[in-house]
Amino acid sequence: MAFLSRFLITAGLCLGLQVSLLATVPSASAGETLRVGLDADMSSASAESGEAIRRGMVVAIDEINEAGGLLGKPLELVVADHRGNPARGMDNIENFAAMDGMVAVMGGLHTPVAMAELAAIHRNNLIYLVPWAAGTKVVDNGYTPNNVFRVSVRDAYAGRFLAEEAKRRGFKTIGLLLEQTGWGRSNEAAFKTVGKEIGLTISNVQWFSWGVKDIRLQIEALRNSGAEAILLVANAREGAVAARTVAQLAPQQRLPIISHWGITGGQFTQMVGKDLEAIDLTFLQTYSFLRPPRPERARAFLARYYALFPGDRHEPQDIRSPVGTAHAYDLMHLLARAISKAGSVDPDKLRFALENLGSYEGLIKLYNPPFTATSHDALTQADFSLARFLPSGAIIPVQK
Repeated sequence: MAFLSRFLITAGLCLGLQVSLLATVPSASAGETLRVGLDADMSSASAESGEAIRRGMVVAIDEINEAGGLLGKPLELVVADHRGNPARGMDNIENFAAMDGMVAVMGGLHTPVAMAELAAIHRNNLIYLVPWAAGTKVVDNGYTPNNVFRVSVRDAYAGRFLAEEAKRRGFKTIGLLLEQTGWGRSNEAAFKTVGKEIGLTISNVQWFSWGVKDIRLQIEALRNSGAEAILLVANAREGAVAARTVAQLAPQQRLPIISHWGITGGQFTQMVGKDLEAIDLTFLQTYSFLRPPRPERARAFLARYYALFPGDRHEPQDIRSPVGTAHAYDLMHLLARAISKAGSVDPDKLRFALENLGSYEGLIKLYNPPFTATSHDALTQADFSLARFLPSGAIIPVQK
């Protein structure tokens, strides 16, 4: 039978988690449903990314349940808010592992949280899906077997892409402005490796911590080092501090900023305000609903998205943090195919199925295949592009 997805959103406590339950069948008990967890920032500085991921999951789950669910059962989404805190994330993973019917957990934006969770993920033999966190070692984590599968950017690829974009624009000397986390260090290693290969000089590296309020000294050090542009690795809150700092300089002193995509996971444009118009800022993306590679798939997705979220403006550019939504949507369908292929939700069988899915035409690309036994990253540098913000917050692809 086909299951009716009602997606009634409620708030409550479950095993100590702040959760939002997306109810599929009102009468279904825990034993009659399959659950997928989302562990992301839902209320702090990068909450926009968590909500984008949730929405991508909701659209996919609605499609899956409308088609009859999986193994004769509907899917239910359970959302936990880690607020960007690794300790909260570790607790959430343990609580998810204790839930009946939990099939897999999808993570959020933060590489440091994902890295902190890896031990609990593998100790509990949970399948962990990554729609955003880009740290190379989130996937190349040293665990055998490896339960982490990613449809997102990989920093080893992102560093090369951003460095090559800087060189393509004619810059010979760049400065690095990086957050002081595993994500920042992952990108530092990538930038330095690529810089040597392509003849791009890194004149200076400056670091900042989460929550920083003043980055003037770091910007000044990069300028004084002879940098012609800044490669930025930051999330929205700290990225906005950097952008405002550059905007407040005299026009001839404002260095162009080429940024990783963390700035798109929060209310960056609201925090930067009119200063956005004073800076040259581009950033990495993997998908745009304004220029979808598979228009028919995008049209079908958007029709369902607008039906499920009727309060939103029905314009593609109004989908915030679109990469999170697109990645999560494709990951949910890849998981569903793996469950169907395995005929089971046993983690070992699911891992094998994910590594042997064959081809799948998703929203983002034709995955052929998405994963193998030796590669758990579904996207490559060929899937990357640059974009800009409009003052409204809309993300617009850059025409090369």
